Amino acid sequence: MEVLLHEDLAALSDLDEQSLLESLSQRFRQDRIYTYIGDILVAINPFKYLPLYEKEVSESYKYHEKTKLPPHIFAVADRAYQSMLGRLATGPRNQCIVISGESGAGKTESTKLLLRQIMELCRANSQLEQQILQVNPLLEAFGNAQTVMNDNSSRFGKYIQLRFHNSSVKGAKINEYLLEKSRVVHQDEGERNFHIFYCMLAGISPEDKDMYGLLDPTQYRYLNGRYGSEDIVRKWGEKYSEVCNAMDMVGFEEQEKVDMMTILAGILSLGNIMFEPTETDALRVTDKSMGWLKATAGQFGVQEEELLRSLTCTLSVMRGEAIRRLHNQQQAEDARDSIAKVAYGRVFGWIVSKVNELLAPNVDFDVELSEIGILDIFGFENFAVNRFEQLCINLANEQLQYFFNHHIFLMEQNEYKEEGIEWESISFKDNKPILASDRDFVDKLNSKFKSSPHYEVVRSHSPLFTVVHYAGKVQYNGLGFLEKNRDTIPASIRSLFINSVTPLLSLLFLMQKADDNFNSTRKQSVGAQFKHSLAVLMEKMFVASPHFVRCIKPNGSKLPDQVDNKIVMDQLRYNGLLETIRIRRDGFSWRPSFKEFAQRFNILLIKPDLPLTKESCMSILNTTEIHGWKCGSSRMFFKYWHQEELARLLERLGKAALVIQKGKGHKLCLPEFTWSVDGIERAGVLNVLYSQCSFECCVNRGVCVCVCVSGPFSPPVPLPRKKKPQPQPRSTLPTATHLAPVPWPRSKQFEATPFDNLEVHIELAELVGQVGGEERARERSKKRKNTIRWFKETQARKVVHNGAFPCWFHGMITRRQAEDLMTDKPVGCFLIRVGQSREGYTLTYKGANRCRHFMIEMQSNGKYVILGEDKAHPSLPDLVQHHSQVGIKPFNELLSTPCGQTCDQNTDYEDLKGLDLLATANHGSPKSGEEGESTPDPVHLELQRLFLPPGQGPSLESQRPPVLRRISDRRHRAVAGGGEAQEEDETDYKSRSFPRLYPSIRLAMREIQQVRGNDKEREKGERMDKWREREM
Repeated sequence: MEVLLHEDLAALSDLDEQSLLESLSQRFRQDRIYTYIGDILVAINPFKYLPLYEKEVSESYKYHEKTKLPPHIFAVADRAYQSMLGRLATGPRNQCIVISGESGAGKTESTKLLLRQIMELCRANSQLEQQILQVNPLLEAFGNAQTVMNDNSSRFGKYIQLRFHNSSVKGAKINEYLLEKSRVVHQDEGERNFHIFYCMLAGISPEDKDMYGLLDPTQYRYLNGRYGSEDIVRKWGEKYSEVCNAMDMVGFEEQEKVDMMTILAGILSLGNIMFEPTETDALRVTDKSMGWLKATAGQFGVQEEELLRSLTCTLSVMRGEAIRRLHNQQQAEDARDSIAKVAYGRVFGWIVSKVNELLAPNVDFDVELSEIGILDIFGFENFAVNRFEQLCINLANEQLQYFFNHHIFLMEQNEYKEEGIEWESISFKDNKPILASDRDFVDKLNSKFKSSPHYEVVRSHSPLFTVVHYAGKVQYNGLGFLEKNRDTIPASIRSLFINSVTPLLSLLFLMQKADDNFNSTRKQSVGAQFKHSLAVLMEKMFVASPHFVRCIKPNGSKLPDQVDNKIVMDQLRYNGLLETIRIRRDGFSWRPSFKEFAQRFNILLIKPDLPLTKESCMSILNTTEIHGWKCGSSRMFFKYWHQEELARLLERLGKAALVIQKGKGHKLCLPEFTWSVDGIERAGVLNVLYSQCSFECCVNRGVCVCVCVSGPFSPPVPLPRKKKPQPQPRSTLPTATHLAPVPWPRSKQFEATPFDNLEVHIELAELVGQVGGEERARERSKKRKNTIRWFKETQARKVVHNGAFPCWFHGMITRRQAEDLMTDKPVGCFLIRVGQSREGYTLTYKGANRCRHFMIEMQSNGKYVILGEDKAHPSLPDLVQHHSQVGIKPFNELLSTPCGQTCDQNTDYEDLKGLDLLATANHGSPKSGEEGESTPDPVHLELQRLFLPPGQGPSLESQRPPVLRRISDRRHRAVAGGGEAQEEDETDYKSRSFPRLYPSIRLAMREIQQVRGNDKEREKGERMDKWREREM
């Protein structure tokens, strides 16, 4: 049993296929889903939740030793991160993590876990980490779908490049490959369209459905008339909220989101347009489809007649003469589906481009960035019917298998031969011949490759052929290959969408126009684009240090705790895991040159100017207890575990150096700077220390030891105050005679949390007498004035509620004043204040032991986020409401009691009084229907009811001051109720974003519903007639 549960299979002395299968199966049944093969991780999909990814587990795998913890996906993330920083045996170098396996083996979940752990490792009090984590649910909604093999299958490939400077993440880039656009218009039995369509229909409110022109999901042909159970629909609704929050967190604008959802609604409507022939050769849209045509035109922002013309005919120019060629019914349907696929593909591409733009590193060009790449690409697929997409997907997996074979077998064994290392060659299945053939397609395959062992001819009336992949034989149907490879769209449709009044749709076709051609004379095919993308991807991966995660699917039924031995054994064979175990057990996976090794480990000899030669390497290794390595003609050869042993030696030497430094400094400074704590207070030597040195205080048995250190001046921690302070009224401008109060003593447990807004008083420079203090004070005063101006011009209208500021909002007060206000308040009391030197806010919270200060970031799209949180909010009241129910990390603290102001009538603060007066004046304005207003015409009101967006009343907007417009506190208005809430609700709707041709969409929806109602009445009448006939 001990052998079967071994955590590293490369350490076993004897292993065959059966014992490998039994070992993995036994570990899987005990929920040990991770196993090492040397430095390669094997992960088996459990198809259930396991408590392996909690916060405590994540913390334990930070900077850990591999042998002290069981195998885990977090360990791969830690090894890649430490290797990038050069903290392991190798020097700093770019890294890549390759995740491979069949569809349904758990690659997508592994990617999310790797990303999460890397962001934990590099956490630097930045909102960028949360933004990067929010990219996954966004791309997952638009790029994943349910297949017969996997409920959350990636229908595209992605390579995530994380960019670092030193140890902090500075940006990210997403590279996407071959989105399966044909799924938009067709899904096989048991499969679904992309997730976003179902999430959108489940999560959008009835008012927004009316705005976008969405009806019952079962009416849409592109969804096959299927939806889901009540439980599934609820989960889709929750997923839609996550997607919307992800877009807010990353930085998408509100109008961009509206345009994007309108285009998706237009794609669904487009699929319901059906054609029928007329007496002439022209086609016409069926009567039942006319409403869908109008809806599609409104949602795409184009003219109905031009859209119809683009679907039913092709316009070409020959010798200066325009020639119109009419489509038959099949060609019109193909044009319709082509528009849907191209529109969805370009929306997806725009999302990726927008994410890359928002997450681009904000550093100077001359700053060198390190990188960790994570490859999550579609798994090997073999369906009942395999089409063009499956061929591309499986060829991509062939390329990845070749990359694995090259690194694990080819490159390693060739170096043994070149360096004269004794080695018994390990044979493996080489798949390079499949990748080496560049061919014309279906009509030439049989004649060109009939003699190839990787190709089989299929005798059939259908264009079938079989490719022998590394994972087995797959039969492909060549029907439609050429058209899918061309991926063409009529020029008239491109021109139509470029002129769309929907800005996003017009932008999508303008952006892609320059990229449509391979060169000036030849159009680039889908296959050529994909081949080029794979070549670029391989180039990036070959120059980085790879880490491999091999995902295994335990059964084909997606059930937990079940192992299908045949399915698992097939995966072990075609992944070459048995050969991998042998080469990791007997081979040398780390092979540094003499120069690289000597530069990295010369400190172990403690000799300066050590020559970078073979003899130096041998001398270094002879001082250690490491065995099993070999020396070649130009490089050293080490087992995979030797890296960790050498890294531990360096770490031990580094710790010893720190101990020596501390002991030496303590010995030099202790005789001169040792006093009792009482003696320091009585002698008043603090002023002397201010001017002579910066120091650390550590109290040990009543003695304060002060150690001189070099560097900039840093004042000491002040002594605790002796009496409780009383809240003081704040003055608008600081005076020169005002002294900064002494901060409260802080518990070591909560000192310097990453969420603190560490502001320094303007008067501190004058207090300690630093050079340049007056200039710095003027600079801070200037920043303060700029912040006040920013608040009044851009933020006040978002904070005002019902004509007044919320009681928890305290304007621009200092950190000290905020803590004074909290003196007698209960735990959970809070207030929000404006930052003194930055454009943002700070949330002050009364905790059990001390006050905590959380920075509130302003996103580029106007959303509010507490630093470190994963939820964006449209307004500060929404933020307060949310965190009164959901705790703030890291201590999960709830906002329970607002810290009110001392005055009941007016605000305490001068910088808010002018805005209060505007709000008061607004309350005095007459409301709709009062004396002095004329009664609107009933016909005019009915027209407004039809054409105005939902929730917006027919009455004209009151003449409000600009500072109080566009208030978005909907939840608080609902509590207030009455006429004022209704009036403010109307103002809120006027500030919302809407589709450009909303009136056209609304009229089209009314026509569709009317036709559907007539059909139901007719069907009901027919049933009644049949019933009467039977009765007679």
